[in-house]
Amino acid sequence: MDRITLAGIDLALCQSGRGPPLLFLHGAGGFRPEDAFVSLLGKHRRVIAPSHPGFGESTLPDWMDRPDDIALLYLELLASLGEGPFDLIGCSLGGWIGAELASMVPERFRRIVFVAPVGVKLGGRDTLDIPDIFAMPAADVEKLLYHDPDRHRPDLAALSDAQLATMLRNRETTALLVWEPYMHNPKLRHRLHRITSPSLFLRGQSDGLVSADYLEGYARLLPNAGTTTIAAAGHVPQLEQSTAFAETVLAFLDGGN
Repeated sequence: MDRITLAGIDLALCQSGRGPPLLFLHGAGGFRPEDAFVSLLGKHRRVIAPSHPGFGESTLPDWMDRPDDIALLYLELLASLGEGPFDLIGCSLGGWIGAELASMVPERFRRIVFVAPVGVKLGGRDTLDIPDIFAMPAADVEKLLYHDPDRHRPDLAALSDAQLATMLRNRETTALLVWEPYMHNPKLRHRLHRITSPSLFLRGQSDGLVSADYLEGYARLLPNAGTTTIAAAGHVPQLEQSTAFAETVLAFLDGGN
């Protein structure tokens, strides 16, 4: 992980692999360069993955408290990279940030993959589109996140103090960014028509956070979007089914439907 300073914010930034540039925006769990899907994507793309402000070792200023703030910061990241157009993958919270960003500068993106994204309100005022992960026990959240929770449950006793601190910091920053209104920006759905790039909305079949109906409704807000599902995976198919995830994503980025 390298470091880059933008607007006074120190960002941890991973750049790996070779090929056309691919901006990867991680979800609430943060970004780990050692995850298998990173090297799989890196065989065909130059993966550019910032740790969002407040995640990992990236700093978080007092004035930044919503995903569109991060999207505005990433306008500067795109300018500093000085290339493009980019492919984009945004996962969950990163999908929300990616949707904000792509609606601001749609011309900067060639093809986009939204992996179980949040960020828009589709249901009624008195219902939650996304379950309240901050109001339930960790074991119940794990069942929503994973097809096989036992396989992916972290062994807290085996983690270092620094790893535990990062995990808690990621959770704290997520709560700051997605709360009030919960898991959405009321304005975003009215901007998504600006994203005309071919876009793929993807979810794991066992995802308990982002439902199939929510994903399809989200995709319909874009003029050129489709949906697909990865079997035997939950909310983070890039971790549970890394090979199937990479194959699906790369096939789409290479021009497949």
